[in-house]
Amino acid sequence: MFITKMALPRRTFLRSTSAALALPLLEAMVPALTATAKTVATPRPRFGAVYVPHGVILDQWDPLTTGAGFDFTPILKPLEPFRDSLAIVTNVARGGGNNHAVACSSWLSGVVAKATEAEDVLLGTTIDQVIAKQIGGGTPFPSLELATEDFTGFVGGCSTGYSCAYMNTISWSTPTTPLPMEINPRVVFERLFGRAGTADQRRVRLQKDKSILDSIKEDVDRLQGWLGERDRVRLSEYLDDVREIERRIERMEEQSSAAITSFDAPVGIPEAYGEHASLMFDLAAVAYQTDLSRVFSFMMARDLSTKTYPQLGVTLGHHDVSHHGGDPGQISAHAKINTYHIQLFARFLEKLRSTPDGDGSLLDHSLIVYGSGMGNGNIHAPDRLPLAIVGGAITKNRGHIRTAEHTPVGNVWLSTANHFEIPLERFGDSTGSVDLF
Repeated sequence: MFITKMALPRRTFLRSTSAALALPLLEAMVPALTATAKTVATPRPRFGAVYVPHGVILDQWDPLTTGAGFDFTPILKPLEPFRDSLAIVTNVARGGGNNHAVACSSWLSGVVAKATEAEDVLLGTTIDQVIAKQIGGGTPFPSLELATEDFTGFVGGCSTGYSCAYMNTISWSTPTTPLPMEINPRVVFERLFGRAGTADQRRVRLQKDKSILDSIKEDVDRLQGWLGERDRVRLSEYLDDVREIERRIERMEEQSSAAITSFDAPVGIPEAYGEHASLMFDLAAVAYQTDLSRVFSFMMARDLSTKTYPQLGVTLGHHDVSHHGGDPGQISAHAKINTYHIQLFARFLEKLRSTPDGDGSLLDHSLIVYGSGMGNGNIHAPDRLPLAIVGGAITKNRGHIRTAEHTPVGNVWLSTANHFEIPLERFGDSTGSVDLF
């Protein structure tokens, strides 16, 4: 028997003068008659952290029963299709009281932020960055930090007594180094696919630039002729995804260009929140698919957010609604926002589950954590934090896990670090670990 198949390198790019498009994992990248465990098809572990502010309506989040067969509560209902790879962890708490700055900064760090309004900020390295150092070193971008809001230019946009640095990111590479979160999907797209340039240059491209896919069409055509049928289908679907992201960014830029009132106003940030959040999720999925990055963090909204959700019938700002004071109408409005965020998150999970990766899917090889730094947002409660963990690693203890009351969030991150083969004995405020994996 003669084996003539040559493997396509895993880190293959299709290049033009202004772009470099990474390819997803294809069968052509796996040498013939080679065990999967010894090839590029070996599953690459991935991690993601998705943050929402202001807590949740807890009696519509916390399941009443524990174990794998728990009944999904109204807010969690969109996650029911992922029951087989889902853990809902309750009774988790953080330190630091009821401050907004502490709520978001302690979520991934398990550390109470130093109270300062100066530059001498002090927190702790967050779990996403610890994991990025472990699994992200072989990728072009060890981690991606994404958001939908940036209040750095707002007067009074930060908690009294705390630097704005604590509220403008959830990711810290060291205890004194907060990482900026990117809110512009166009900038993230260019970071991944090599279309750098100033804001003015991007405005010019709105009128005359061709898409990345147009610029590499000849290379794509040649590659398609070389690939097998299944790879051609997979590549075509991937290119369709990239094309659709481009089209959505361009449509939003065209719609928002008329609203640009200052020289420094960003280009490419959509007005519709759902489209903005979905685009960020899609960019994270493409980064996973192409192995450009294996770790991301995403602030779906920012603490003290005044964002409204008129499409849900919620015309008051998110922060105002969270302080419902027991009013049934406000409670209902907050629950609607909570459910909407989960719906957008579930759409992202379905994208990962439907994208092939090695011998499974992207979701099979990922661990994605969703949660908030507050439990009851009405009182900024630091306990009963909502926490959902999804991915292929959740098999042993899937379902509803009710931990002991006031279990430190650091216990969850210690277990997560150990899952990624990071031999830590303690993380943040941990007092032990949670039996998740």
